[in-house]
Amino acid sequence: MSDAAATIHLVDDDEAILKALKRLLVTVGHQVETHRTAEEFLERRDPDAPGCAVVDLGLPGMDGFGVQTVLCSDHVEFPIIFLTGRGDIRACARAMKAGAVDFLTKPVDAASLLSAVSEALQQDANARKAGEARRDAERRLGTLTPREREVLSCVVAGRLNKQIAVELGTVEKTVKVHRGRMMEKMGVRTVADLVRVAAMARAQ
Repeated sequence: MSDAAATIHLVDDDEAILKALKRLLVTVGHQVETHRTAEEFLERRDPDAPGCAVVDLGLPGMDGFGVQTVLCSDHVEFPIIFLTGRGDIRACARAMKAGAVDFLTKPVDAASLLSAVSEALQQDANARKAGEARRDAERRLGTLTPREREVLSCVVAGRLNKQIAVELGTVEKTVKVHRGRMMEKMGVRTVADLVRVAAMARAQ
């Protein structure tokens, strides 16, 4: 997912800060949307669109931590960078423990903000790529017959064809056929790759 396709969401109730930060980010080529409240941001944001959020911690109504809680519950965790008007070590620790990319104090330094945004966009791209790979693995797993799933479980457990045949009450030749079809459907050639894709498909 390229940075060019991503949107940076600025959430702050201070119009002057929104304008200044948007000007900075647009100048270096980013796509930006501004929001005056958390509720407005959450209502307008497309969860399937790449990007990140730069959020004022002390918003009226739902605060920055409330936004973080909602974003963390998404199927793709949306990266968040906090801005605050005061340095609060306890708030910073809470934000970072919950997965914030950075915790910056106003007035924010341009280089620090741009660096944090770059890191957030990379995190988002990596998470979305991993999500796509997991969904593809789940799709492949879903194409297997019940018998092929049994063979897969045995292969992943490290059993040989002869052992699988005994466990499933069939002959080795039949196991080889099921195993070949299963490997083809899973899109793998080695047991190591099969283990990796199967684990990815089953990961929640």
